[in-house]
Amino acid sequence: MAKESLITDELRSKIGVEGEPRVYDIEKGMVKRFARAIDDPNPLWQDEEYAQKSKYGGIIAPPALIMALGWEEFAAEISYGQAVLHSGTELECYQPVRAGDTIAITNKLVDARGRQNQRLGNMLFLTYERTYRNQRRELVAKCRQKLVSYKRGEA
Repeated sequence: MAKESLITDELRSKIGVEGEPRVYDIEKGMVKRFARAIDDPNPLWQDEEYAQKSKYGGIIAPPALIMALGWEEFAAEISYGQAVLHSGTELECYQPVRAGDTIAITNKLVDARGRQNQRLGNMLFLTYERTYRNQRRELVAKCRQKLVSYKRGEA
């Protein structure tokens, strides 16, 4: 008896397809609150006077901020009704995100593998590429998210 593939036709059809962009406004207060939340005292994120004298000419965001943008919507979109565990992130930053920027994020499923586990049930290993562009459509960053989605098998 052949094993049923864990990768459905619907999921397979999404591989390589870029989703609609989601847009987020970056404001100074958001940057400062995020920096405080991650306990990062770098004055480039919080001190306007210091940041204006820097090569950036004003407040910029910690690189980790962009990964947090839209995470709730992204996680809900890719859960397929199952538990989702984060298994890795690769982030490439090309230019800083500045207070006042508008960031558009697109998501693309680039790989999906299935695995049956006797103890944990059916598992999906998903890799997404998230692309971040500013209001001038300049590439700001790319992020590769690796996730494990699973639903415990029936006993």
